[in-house]
Amino acid sequence: MTAPFAPPDTGPGIGASGPITKSDRQWRSSMTRLQPGDVFPTLNLVLSDGGTLQIPDALTGHFGVVLFYRGSWCPYCIAQLRAFERAHDDLEAIGTKVVALSVDDAATTAALVAKHRLRFPVGHSADATAVADATGAFVNAEPQHLQSTGFVLDPTGKVVVSVYSSGAIGRLVPEDVIGMIKYVRSQAA
Repeated sequence: MTAPFAPPDTGPGIGASGPITKSDRQWRSSMTRLQPGDVFPTLNLVLSDGGTLQIPDALTGHFGVVLFYRGSWCPYCIAQLRAFERAHDDLEAIGTKVVALSVDDAATTAALVAKHRLRFPVGHSADATAVADATGAFVNAEPQHLQSTGFVLDPTGKVVVSVYSSGAIGRLVPEDVIGMIKYVRSQAA
């Protein structure tokens, strides 16, 4: 069985085992976030359909949107995922792929994908601590979950923009992503 997430081999780190502590949250709040031009770290996702996907490799040659969402219980996250689904054809027209990830289990994620008819890959059972260590995402301690985080990647897997939220609101929206990618493409022409 493929692990839901394989963090880079960087040795032991804060929060590597056990629950996240107050000192972990303080450390995370001062850790480096992914900046424009940074190579996005390798994440191995187990998908709601039982398949696997490795990002950023699966997005190579396309612009990519990577969304970490809090869970299927978060109405703001559901609104974001549904918005990206509604924009599916517009994103596809500009060569952009979307992938999402949360700590939800397989059954919960499959139900979410089916209910909202999401056509983009959605990963489940993420190790919130490992994902945070690799990307700088904020993590909620109780219950443990990733806070909303979004990245737009260029076709080589480098970060174009990153959006980190420490709470329920503050996330990428498809209209902004589409406008930005169109602008980036126009500047490269």
